[in-house]
Amino acid sequence: MTTGCPLHSLPHRRRFWQAHAPSVQEEIASLDAVRDCQRIVHLLYAHEFPFDLLRSTELALFHTYGSRTVSGLLDRTAEFANRGQKRYDDTRLLIGQFMECGWDGELGERSIAQMNHIHSFFSIRNEDYLFVLWTFIEFPVKWMADFAWRAFTPHEEAAWFHYWCEIGRRMGMTDIPADKAAFDAFVAEYEAREFIYDPANQRVADSTMRVMAAWLPWPLRGLVTWSVLSLVPERLHPAIGHTAPPRWYAALVRGALRLRGRLHRRAPLERAPKLLVNHVNRTYPGNTYTVESLGPPYAKRPD
Repeated sequence: MTTGCPLHSLPHRRRFWQAHAPSVQEEIASLDAVRDCQRIVHLLYAHEFPFDLLRSTELALFHTYGSRTVSGLLDRTAEFANRGQKRYDDTRLLIGQFMECGWDGELGERSIAQMNHIHSFFSIRNEDYLFVLWTFIEFPVKWMADFAWRAFTPHEEAAWFHYWCEIGRRMGMTDIPADKAAFDAFVAEYEAREFIYDPANQRVADSTMRVMAAWLPWPLRGLVTWSVLSLVPERLHPAIGHTAPPRWYAALVRGALRLRGRLHRRAPLERAPKLLVNHVNRTYPGNTYTVESLGPPYAKRPD
């Protein structure tokens, strides 16, 4: 699944003793944050932060369960309850394609079209779309500052913001705030209205944590709930029917991630570039899928 991705044509290679290829940051710094945001996002996704971007976008999606309208829709589809791993993989693959290939790449363009097709079966408010979009802007930036081997630079933050705003426009969103401060203010007002406990919030959150637990050996599965709750904002806990984990446990989880970040600053802990074909794919072993087959059964389209 690497065809149709022109961004793959400009590789960076690191020496065997290097944790990171210095040429990646040099290229990013040479690019324009608006005009070249697709290339910058590709470099961040595939070279600089493969692990961290995956984890932070997982948390971004989890945070959306605090919205009673977002979770209400997800709960009605029953995709997480009945096909949780497939739902997770489909979402990861669709988002990963346009982060890896850009919206100008064939697979990126097809992935955005498939997401729009899936969403066309439902009536979704623009403000709910904007809230979800904000989480993809906010959570990775904060994760890098807290846990990664380095934080985003202001230049990278600007490119990240512009990139996701353009994705929002290509998904038909309107009234996207013009800057991050305005977006933060919009979301603060939105959460004040929508972050109210609903059983649907808890059902979707618990179904997602069961998917995550299944990735681990049986003795560790009981730690997933506390681990996830240690990493999300505390304001989410009551909205999904959970209480905060013990402070010592949250400190342990967050400390372990910070330690990983410090080690990653010095040692090559993951492959680079790391593309979708290199990720574990539980639902589609060997990456035997097409973009148009991702999503619920009723949304499958011919290639």
